[in-house]
Amino acid sequence: MQSGTLSLHHLKPCFFSYLLKMDKKDLRIVFMGTPEIAVASLDAIISKGFNVAGVITAPDKPAGRGRKIQYSPVKEYALEKGLLLMQPESLKNPDFLQQLKNINPHVQVVVAFRMLPESVWSLPPMGTFNMHASLLPRYRGAAPINHAVINGETETGVTTFFLDKEIDTGKIIAFKKTNIAPDDTAGTLHDKLKFLGADLVTETLEQILHGKVETIDQAQLVQNPAELKKAPKIFKEDCRIRWDENAANICNLIRGLNPVPGAFTELDTGEESKFMMKIFEAAPIREKHGMDTGKLITDNKTYIKISCKDGFVDVFTMQAAGKKRMKTQDFLRGYSFSALPESH
Repeated sequence: MQSGTLSLHHLKPCFFSYLLKMDKKDLRIVFMGTPEIAVASLDAIISKGFNVAGVITAPDKPAGRGRKIQYSPVKEYALEKGLLLMQPESLKNPDFLQQLKNINPHVQVVVAFRMLPESVWSLPPMGTFNMHASLLPRYRGAAPINHAVINGETETGVTTFFLDKEIDTGKIIAFKKTNIAPDDTAGTLHDKLKFLGADLVTETLEQILHGKVETIDQAQLVQNPAELKKAPKIFKEDCRIRWDENAANICNLIRGLNPVPGAFTELDTGEESKFMMKIFEAAPIREKHGMDTGKLITDNKTYIKISCKDGFVDVFTMQAAGKKRMKTQDFLRGYSFSALPESH
């Protein structure tokens, strides 16, 4: 397996001799990120004594029912720490690019941000690297955590890699693995990877600082590109439960969309309109039955289960349309299904 070293592949001319004299406080880092998972990495960088010369995050956007302007988690953290903050609408804006050049970063770190133009990622002499929440080259894309759980994976991890022209395809620097527990949701796995990724980011910076990076070309890890699982952005229709699936697959979908955006279904309960709900916690029941799939069964007191291809899905936590998220038993204390199909 061939590998490229940082000193040969990423350093610009005459920079290596300067690198030998640098320490953490000399290394000017620009950090790019927006959501909570990025905050953990930024905090780790600062806690380890590195010099964050600037932070780039998404522009402020209105959110919620009141459409109030909301800061990104990274912006809130940057303001709290008094860091130089940039929020360009366009990463190709000449004024922004000049501001970035004036900072003169040695290296840029990207965690959960957006696609960068070459004029940005190629700027630092020591490169721009990204922390991705999967074991690349598997699960390239915007939602690696969700898709790993949805697909029933038992192992995942985080990877750092140098940015290149194609998304999530650059040379791998390092990775860390972790198990996915049977009861992990996208939310609990996110929190595991958030801290695992933060550790990997600081370790990667240490390697870069000391010129000890050896990279691996992702192409060398791909035996059959058709078998690589992808992690595209999740849209509403991807969240619809298909009851002609196996119970285990349905429960994996539910786990992989918990806490957001949530797996949903519309059920015919014999009433005038279909009953719509999101399901957040459930368990598979493998059991033969002669029912159509997608039939809701309940005693109107303690349980709700729904028929599927190879049995039932036992619903533990749910959210009916217009209601808050609650346990099934709590929901049934205030709601009764009056016109159900015959019970199983």
